[in-house]
Amino acid sequence: MAIHKYNYQACDVEGKIKEGQINAETEQEVVTNLQNQQLIPLKIEQQAESINLFKRQSINTTDIIDFTDGLCTLVEAQVPLDRALGLLEGITEKRAVQELIENLRRDVKEGKSLAEALQTRPDIFSRMYINMVHAGEEGGILDQLLPKLAHFLASADEAKRNIISSLIYPFILLVVGIGSVILLMVYVVPSFASLFEDMGSNIPASAAFLLSLSDWLKTYGLSLIFIPILMVYGWKQLDKTPERRFQRDKIILSIPLFGELILQAESSRFCRTLGALLGAGIPLLKGLHITKGVIENQVLSESLAKIEESVRGGIGLGKSLVSEGIFPVLLAQLVIVGEESGRTAMILDKLVETFDKSVKQQTSRLVALSEPLLILILGIVVGAIVITMLSAIFSINDMQY
Repeated sequence: MAIHKYNYQACDVEGKIKEGQINAETEQEVVTNLQNQQLIPLKIEQQAESINLFKRQSINTTDIIDFTDGLCTLVEAQVPLDRALGLLEGITEKRAVQELIENLRRDVKEGKSLAEALQTRPDIFSRMYINMVHAGEEGGILDQLLPKLAHFLASADEAKRNIISSLIYPFILLVVGIGSVILLMVYVVPSFASLFEDMGSNIPASAAFLLSLSDWLKTYGLSLIFIPILMVYGWKQLDKTPERRFQRDKIILSIPLFGELILQAESSRFCRTLGALLGAGIPLLKGLHITKGVIENQVLSESLAKIEESVRGGIGLGKSLVSEGIFPVLLAQLVIVGEESGRTAMILDKLVETFDKSVKQQTSRLVALSEPLLILILGIVVGAIVITMLSAIFSINDMQY
């Protein structure tokens, strides 16, 4: 049931009239709340909810980080969960977030755990988020896991923003370059067609190909708009079944440079999650099971399932990682050292910094490489078009003389 705003008028024990607003699901709940405050309800009206069509209300990553930070502070202060959610609802100005917290609080008051309440909104809360909260509630260490979760979300968001800001210039360069080539093909190249017709000579094959391509772009060029749409659709189709996802992720990991970058990023996620769980007292097997649900790449996720079975059979985590042979060698070897010294969680936390630094460096290299590579490719394309058309003109002139 949705939460509504009610305007009320009530009388206190001294006979004074009081007016105000209160949030509640039903009018009866408003009456109960007023009576609990030693007030006698005189008038209760539901406030009409205004609809703003021009302001989009959606929940973004920043909202989730703020919610997690606030919840972390209140839980660490030993505030009961339903009371903490109520306080967060009161300090949040964004209506969409208020509604989310209201729904979560209602589920918690009905007896659900916070993790069960979060599961009703998988579009907002990731599997990692839900699993971490579930582990914290089950182990009674939610106050220890929430700070780690908040730090993870903030770090991931910062890394995402850095990558996006780094890709802005290459993206603009790519768009401008493609636009220039299309304009050249549509408006400049066709002007050579009349020149060749006036000369009355056979056109070289390379120039004829460019002219045909130019005609096609003028006639069907708008169909190119559908290429990105088809690519997105095709990518989503690869995510329909586990078999397709597995094959897709296997291909991704095999791509030079990019596959290594994905492996490093997933290794960082693995170390961060498992390190946080072990550091908070979660048993290794349960930690591995939760971490398996956090990994996005299906190849690595299935590999972790095999590692979990090996650990269940009595083999150490480090040796299981070595046997599986898909995760970085550094990760496996240092985990072995951590298990021998009893500092696995500390080693994993250190590895997070190593992998994050590696991902950042590799991303910077790829972005730095993409800029001159795009300029070179576009220069070659434009140069080839110009040289082809000029060579055709010169060859026809030579034939005429």
